[in-house]
This record gives sequence, C-alpha cells and structure tokens, in this order.
Amino acid sequence: MPIITLTTDFGLKDPYVGAVKGAIYSELPEISIVDISHLVTPFHIAEAAYIIKNAYYTYPKGTIHIIGVDAEHTPENRHVAIYMDGHYFVCADNGIMCLLTAKFNADKIVQINIHDRITSNFTVMDAFVQTACHIARGGTLEVIGKPIEGLKNISGMQPAAGSNTINGQVIYIDNYGNAVTNITRELFKSTGKGRDFTLTARSEKHTKIYDHYSDFIDFTKEESRRDIDGKAIVIFNSAGYIEIATYKSNPLTIGSASSLFGLKNHTPISIKFNDA
Repeated sequence: MPIITLTTDFGLKDPYVGAVKGAIYSELPEISIVDISHLVTPFHIAEAAYIIKNAYYTYPKGTIHIIGVDAEHTPENRHVAIYMDGHYFVCADNGIMCLLTAKFNADKIVQINIHDRITSNFTVMDAFVQTACHIARGGTLEVIGKPIEGLKNISGMQPAAGSNTINGQVIYIDNYGNAVTNITRELFKSTGKGRDFTLTARSEKHTKIYDHYSDFIDFTKEESRRDIDGKAIVIFNSAGYIEIATYKSNPLTIGSASSLFGLKNHTPISIKFNDA
C-alpha cells in the first residue's frame, strides 16, 4: 500500500492534524502516513510549494501527497487530484502546484467532484482524505473527478529574467532564518553566462555566490580573527535555489539573515549582470 504524506498550515497546537490522520486510519488502518510539514505560514502558497517541491520526489513512486494549505472549497478554489512525475497530489487549485508544473507536465488532472457526499466544512479531512484513500486502494482519478486541462498559475511564483537582469523575491524563510529566493542556479547560469553580477536584497549587495555555507571562511586565519558572525552570504542551497544566509545563524540568539537584514517573504531580489 502506498504512503500518504501531509503538508499543511494547521500548526501543531490544534486538533486538525490528528483528526486528518484519524480519518485516514479509519479508512485504511494499514496505511503509512508521513508528516512533511504542518508549520507552513498560514495561507502562504509559495512557501508550501517550495516545501512540497523539495520533499515529494524523495518518496517512492505512487506516493499520495495531501496539501492542506488555503484549501477551503469555493467556486474560485476548486479541488484537484493530479498525477505527475509518478506521484499523486491532492490539493486546492490555488497556484500551489506552480513550482512543480513549471518543470513537469501533469500526466492527468481531475477536478474532484465528491463534495455532494460530504457534510462537514473541513475539506482536508473529508474530500482530500476520501480522494487519497480512493487512490491508495488502487482507484482511478476519473472515478472521483472530471478531467481538466490546466492548473491555476499565480504571479510572483516564478522570477522574471531579461538579457542582463533577474528579478525575483524571497519565497521562504527557513528554521535558521535564512531567506530562500525563487531564483534557481539553472536560471542564474543560463541568464548570466559567466558574467560578473551584483545581487541586491534591500541594503545588501553581493557579487559572489557560494556552494556551501563555510566556503567564505578563511580557514588559514585563527578562529578568533575570522570575523564571520552576522555576515551575510549568498549560496546555492541544496535545493538549487539562491539563498541569503548568515553562518550558523540562530533567529533566537545571534540573529539571522531574516532578522538582521529585514528579509521577509515577498522581499524583492534583483540580480544585474555586467555587459559582456
């Protein structure tokens, strides 16, 4: 039986996560449920998209991913089930799949149409759980929805690139206070073509991007003379995105890129390449 993963903005205080798991186990007692995250900033589509994009592919093919972020069922927020890259996704069609569908074409998309059989207003626990359990039993998507062609796309999820510039934004602040942008290594290299550049984030300007957090440290100097505390650095993170960070940051003590430099979700990031 496949795995079901959960990514939500429910937090850990309230009963919602436990209720969703209980509903799944009531349908499929032998199923495996994995929490990807329940600490997505409430209703933050770009953050949820970044998290699921960089987690789903590590699971076996056939895994079913429930995404419960901004999931209320309305005429403008339809529910969908998607088969793509060997995985199933059950979520609202609110733009949350933009980062994934920019790289992969969905093999099949259906608009879930089982809501007339549901009485509660907790759509993740009812419509999403029923859909995921149907798929886990080997059911086809056509049974629980009608095929549709495309998914909603929202502006700002993808950066804008010109011949000499890339304009993006911060889409995620991680647990260390590092600010992840929506600019990928691939886009940076294809646009820059090896040219010198200046990356600007509020008052911070950078002309170097590292591959590891420690690459900027001069290890030939004594530790007491390295002057690394609170210094902003730019790296390509493990997911291949440009990230603005501080070395061994801690938002609760010494500070972080987010707290020290005022970087928040949606903060504009620009890169200007020198003319060849």
